[in-house]
Amino acid sequence: MELSVVMPCLNEAETVETCVRKTIGFFEDKGIDGEVVIADNGSTDGSQQLARDAGARVVPVIDKGYGNALMGGIRAARGKYVAMGDADDSYDFTTLGPFLDELRDGADLVMGNRFKGGIADGAMPPLHRYLGNPVLSFVGRLFFGSKIGDFHCGLRAFDKDAIMRLGLQTGGMEFASEMVVKATLQGYDIREVPTTLSPDGRTRAPHLNTWRDGWRHLRFLLLYSPRWLFLIPGLVFMTLGLVAGIALSTGPVTVGEIAFDVDTLVGASAALVIGFQAVLFALLTKVYAMQEGFLPHDRRVQKIIDWWSLERGLLIGGLLAVAGLAGLVASLLHWRVNSFGELDPRHSLRIVVPAATALVMSFQAIFASLFVSILGIRRRQHPPLTDAAEEAAGVVDAAAHKAKRAAEKAEKAKAENAERAKTENAEEKVAAGTAEAAKETDGEDGAER
Repeated sequence: MELSVVMPCLNEAETVETCVRKTIGFFEDKGIDGEVVIADNGSTDGSQQLARDAGARVVPVIDKGYGNALMGGIRAARGKYVAMGDADDSYDFTTLGPFLDELRDGADLVMGNRFKGGIADGAMPPLHRYLGNPVLSFVGRLFFGSKIGDFHCGLRAFDKDAIMRLGLQTGGMEFASEMVVKATLQGYDIREVPTTLSPDGRTRAPHLNTWRDGWRHLRFLLLYSPRWLFLIPGLVFMTLGLVAGIALSTGPVTVGEIAFDVDTLVGASAALVIGFQAVLFALLTKVYAMQEGFLPHDRRVQKIIDWWSLERGLLIGGLLAVAGLAGLVASLLHWRVNSFGELDPRHSLRIVVPAATALVMSFQAIFASLFVSILGIRRRQHPPLTDAAEEAAGVVDAAAHKAKRAAEKAEKAKAENAERAKTENAEEKVAAGTAEAAKETDGEDGAER
């Protein structure tokens, strides 16, 4: 089978029959060997029977959620290619021809683009049309280098085997983002086709929740991009903190009529520590995600990990600790010079703050080095002492030996039983002969009398 069209369904009795009939009509008009799969997520309005009557195959999906329903339908699909779209009649399934042409031409994923194809009046709320979708699509392009203009278009088609290799996990609306992000990270051939979005044909409220589902999309994009979640903000904080700290460590800095002194130095120290921690988090997150398969292998990160051994991390942390301790000793000497009396914070803090910052960063470096080493521990299974063939042969030989011993034991028991029976027969014959002789003797005695 060439094409399976999967539609998630939850109480779509008003429109599911129309969507199924349009799709089957498309198959017949274009001569396509295809099927319609309704991934039912627990409908209670009779959607299942309506879909069956229209010619669809209904697949029940127990786990709730848009992504769960789609994955259930995709797994059950029999086609080489799979197209997915909502069962609310907002997309025209008779326009799947260009999607299928791109797949036949070698594309792995073909996305619809509603902003190029057209959005009919009333088809999309203004908040989604002018803020939500454009912003989230921009974030996706920025974070992952994708060229897709409409990250969340519900009408898309793909090579089933290629998508199954991605190991998609999300169960909600963010499934749409996950597919594009993972396909982009894996270097898939992704193309776009202009798509028209029409007002849906149902009277009930849509399942989509603007703020909840929008946040779930944004959260997913952030969690799958340690660079933008941790690394870039961390580098910005570190740079600002380091530059300000160096400038203020020798004295106040005046910009126009504004003077920056030790209070700003404390803030710069905090920014430096926060930034350093964020950079370490970016590294740890990337290592973990690479090892668990959430993110593809990154050669640059691997080079850093190979260089940053536990010993080097401990050495760097140790040097920072020595610098911090030296600063604290210098602050004590400064206090001693002042006879351990009251100090001017404008002078004493210029020694104490950098020293404390170095100490904090030293422990961060040491702990991060230890944690990276823990992440690098591999779970290993030792190979068996003998290979599988030898082990199987041993089992067969043991079974044959056991069967042979059982046969020998049975043969021995049979022989013993035969010998016993022979002996018993002989004894019976002797007893019978003795009895006959005794009888004859009694007869002769009677005749003599």
